[in-house]
Order: sequence, then C-alpha cells, then structure tokens
Amino acid sequence: MCRNIRRLFNYEPPATEEEVRDAALQFVRKISGSTRPSKRNEAAFDLAVTRVAAAVHELMAAMESDQPARNREADAEKARQKSAARFS
Repeated sequence: MCRNIRRLFNYEPPATEEEVRDAALQFVRKISGSTRPSKRNEAAFDLAVTRVAAAVHELMAAMESDQPARNREADAEKARQKSAARFS
C-alpha cells in the first residue's frame, strides 16, 4: 500500500477532516494510477475521494480500542529514528 497513508485511528486528538481527506486522496491516486486525473475523469476521481473519506469516517466512528490513545509526536519521532537508521 502507499507509504503516504498513515494510521488515523486511536489518536488523541482524533484525526482531522484534512488528514482523512489526504489519506482518501492518496488511496484513490494509488488505485487509479493517476496523481492528477484528466478533465474527463475529474468528477469521478473527486467523487471517489469523497466516498472513501466518508467510509473512513464511518469506520473510525464504529471502531473501538482497549489500547490507550496514541501520540502523534511520539510516533513521528520513532519514524524519524527509523529513517535515520535506515538511510545513514
């Protein structure tokens, strides 16, 4: 799957509308094979992004977790350390 799609569930504060839309956009780009649709396909592309974002919202609203909420800053620091170790 696309590396740019990040975990959105079980964070405090919850994922923003922008984060959900960005993930939906990345997903639609990946499966369509196009980063920018032609004018002819733009409406279908935008509709797909909107529907995927709505599905993500529904999914996250229905999910439950016994785990404590995750910390975005801590996860970002772990990713930076992993990247530094991988590319150094």
